[in-house]
Amino acid sequence: MTVIHQAAAQGFASQADTYARGRPEYPAEIDTWLRGALALRAGRVVLDLGAGTGKFTRRLVQTGATVIALEPVAQMRAQLADAVAPVQALEGSAEAIPLTDASVDAVVCAQAFHWFANVRALAEIRRVLRPGGRLGLVWNVRDESVDWVAQLTAIMAPYEGDAPRFYKGDWKRVFPAEGFGPLALQSLPYAHVGPPRQVIVDRVMSVSFIASLPEPEQACVRARLHALIDQHPALSDRAEVAFPYRTEAYHCERLA
Repeated sequence: MTVIHQAAAQGFASQADTYARGRPEYPAEIDTWLRGALALRAGRVVLDLGAGTGKFTRRLVQTGATVIALEPVAQMRAQLADAVAPVQALEGSAEAIPLTDASVDAVVCAQAFHWFANVRALAEIRRVLRPGGRLGLVWNVRDESVDWVAQLTAIMAPYEGDAPRFYKGDWKRVFPAEGFGPLALQSLPYAHVGPPRQVIVDRVMSVSFIASLPEPEQACVRARLHALIDQHPALSDRAEVAFPYRTEAYHCERLA
């Protein structure tokens, strides 16, 4: 199995419960995308690659397809097993998928592909996909045109280090990819509504490179988040806030 980046291995292991609480869901329109762009329905088989705690796995189950989830971090996999009990949860990595050749109709990576965007992983994905099968890549992207969201990014940025990130765009370098058609993008607006502690504090503290910090530094980050919530007019004294996102859903087809 390929070594997992330290930020993911340590951060996601130590804060799996925070991840499950704080990460946003997805807009209702993503269900139409799954059934249309990825052709998911009863009788199909889909692999949720890098399934985490199962947030996106639940959406896949709702399509009627048979869902297999793969997650390398044991603590995340335990959350997944509790959250989506009927789904087969496997240990493995994108570079070593424990499935036979041409065994699935779709592979979906939600909030995950940037961690393993390499030629080996794409070759494995192509191997397990049937000809004509679809690869789906989904990310919830923070809307930093909103000033307090941009301030959250400023709080996190000094700790980022070399952790792979969606916004850096490094994941795109593997495309166009051998054996796959061109990527198509659908972009959907979304707002995660809930108590500030859940949608802001838990969300930020679940970020891999924040979650892997020593506890004193985590406490500093947490204090800055609470100060922002207490002082910003759009956030203070609010029982609920709406955290704005843009859900970016990419897909491409495995060629014959």
